[in-house]
Amino acid sequence: MNIRVISAIGLLCLVWGSLWGLVKHSLLIFPPFLFIATRLLLAAFTLMVVQLILRRSILPKHGEWKQLIISSLLICFGFYATQTFAMQFVDSGLSAVLVFTMPIFIGVLAHYFLNERLNVQKILGLILGTLGLIAILWPQLHHLHMNVSLLGQVLLVFSGFFWAMATVYIKKNFAAYDKIKLTIWQLFMGGSVILVGALIFEPIDLKVWLNPLNESILFYIAVIGTGFAFVLWNWIVSQVDTFIASISIMCIPILSLFFGYLIWHEPLTINILVGAAFICLGIFISALKMQRNRFICSDSNAR
Repeated sequence: MNIRVISAIGLLCLVWGSLWGLVKHSLLIFPPFLFIATRLLLAAFTLMVVQLILRRSILPKHGEWKQLIISSLLICFGFYATQTFAMQFVDSGLSAVLVFTMPIFIGVLAHYFLNERLNVQKILGLILGTLGLIAILWPQLHHLHMNVSLLGQVLLVFSGFFWAMATVYIKKNFAAYDKIKLTIWQLFMGGSVILVGALIFEPIDLKVWLNPLNESILFYIAVIGTGFAFVLWNWIVSQVDTFIASISIMCIPILSLFFGYLIWHEPLTINILVGAAFICLGIFISALKMQRNRFICSDSNAR
């Protein structure tokens, strides 16, 4: 990876690592689906302004709409809406750990759809990641009964799966596409549909929405943490293998656990720590063989 990609990854980790606690805090203030719709649409409109300043086209071509709609469904409904709903019942740090099972799913999906081969190391990573999930969910699994906490944790894993699907889909269909335009329509289409439903079923308290502190937090989450960050993520995915891209941001759940404990006073149980360690270990082991193979191939080509 070149210095531009490494710098982009470092910046993305800082932004997304700080985001989870703020999202959890926002869900205590805003109605969940009005919050996610506002977040997505504010990010989309901001990127439209950027696109106009750059004098680039905003409207997609006629043949691009179908793929953009599919991408928007995966990101806005599969990932964002599912994650936001689930985070009402799960701490921010644990939410990040569960969503960031995403690289494990990418290892499998990329094998079938992107010709990025599933080797022994990736299979071992899948096993370790599964053990990590079991460790985190063990208190609920040990005395199995449906509750909102268990439901939230399961939905967060599904959110990671949909994010993996969206990442593979973008890599396959939008590798050379304008990343700002892609992100605009991903967020705008899904956000608009969510907004319609939210306006029907959720109340609007203007005092909450017009509070300067709440507005500042929402602005950061939407413009920096969603619009800017997802343009950066889509660009990173276009520059390197999807699995390498997903591995490179694995410090984010660790940062989220740290911030959640330090700032939001969220508990760090032994199950969470052991599970997070297994998931991270599994993902890094999955990446080691790929990196080693690339080094060997490069060395052979040099000879």
